[in-house]
Order: sequence, then C-alpha cells, then structure tokens
Amino acid sequence: MSKVVLATRNAGKIVELRRILADADVPVELVGLEAFPQIGDVAETGLTFAENALLKAHAVASASGLPAVADDSGLCVEALNGMPGIFSARWSGRHGDDDANLDLLLAQIGDVPDGRRQAHFACTAALALPTGEEHVVEGAVHGFLIRERRGTGGFGYDPIFVPDGETRTTAEMTAEEKDAISHRGKAFRALAAVIARVVS
Repeated sequence: MSKVVLATRNAGKIVELRRILADADVPVELVGLEAFPQIGDVAETGLTFAENALLKAHAVASASGLPAVADDSGLCVEALNGMPGIFSARWSGRHGDDDANLDLLLAQIGDVPDGRRQAHFACTAALALPTGEEHVVEGAVHGFLIRERRGTGGFGYDPIFVPDGETRTTAEMTAEEKDAISHRGKAFRALAAVIARVVS
C-alpha cells in the first residue's frame, strides 16, 4: 500500500483526511508529520492559500521522499476586502489564539450591518510528489458572520460563521455535518480523486 504524508501535526486533520480517503476507497496509508520528527515546520511565506499549500507539500515530499499533501485555509470577509484570509490563524498577532482572533474580527466588523456581513471559508489543498509533480484543488463554503459566539464545536471562527441555507453556526454542527459542507472537506474530497489517480 502506498504511503502519503499529510504535512501537519494536527491529529484532527489527519483523521478527517483518512476518513475521506476511506469513504472514497483510495487504498493509501496516510501518516502525519509525527512520523517524521526530523522534518521541521515549513514557513508559510506565500501570498495565497495555494502558494502556502504548495510550499508545505513540496518541502515535505522532498524531505520524506513520499507523496505529500498540505492545505492552507482561512476566513475571507467581504467587508474586509477578503481578510483575514491567509492571516486567519494569526490575525490578532499570535498564531492560533482563537479567542483573540475572534475578538479582533468582531470588533473590526462591529459597525457592518447584518445584511453586509458575508464571508466564506476557503481551502486550497495540494499534492506534491518527490519528482516535483504537483496538483492543486480548492474548496469553499459561503455564509455570513453573526455578532456573538454560538456553539462549542469546531475551532477558529466557527462560532460566528453561519453557512448559507443554515441557521446554525459551524460550531453548532456535528463533525459529520460540518465535514459534509466544509471548505476543507470539499478540497480533501477533490484531492482524494487526484490521489487515487496519481498515487495508489
């Protein structure tokens, strides 16, 4: 069975992609970066989700000698000209401080009327082979932002994001419900088809 590396130490992402690959009947063994402690973190110096995903995928494919998958994603708010975008995880200045990021974003759009609070989550996923071959796919989920947090599931901006056609935030959905519509779920499902064709 072919082995593929997901360029993350986030156990939740690994479980999600394993589940998607299994559902799509793609016969590969997926491992995360915990299997390669010698590979350090890759700096996300790109200016787009695609550039960052490809930077990580190529670096890990080169270091591991295996096909590598990486993704980059974020929240794009129309009233903020698409920001925080690639800076979503460090919008408040500290990487991964969900509460501070949420507080800052809510303050920045505090004066934006309810009818103008459209936003979407975007995800670009990339597959890089040790040969340098690369494949890129995208996924998105559109919706709007509410004024106060609701729900305890998910992470990041989930407590204030309501997908189109829903009344609940993504933090109020089950993991399975969120996977079915999420930007990352859409991108990973599209990438599963590529992995099936190129790797397995």
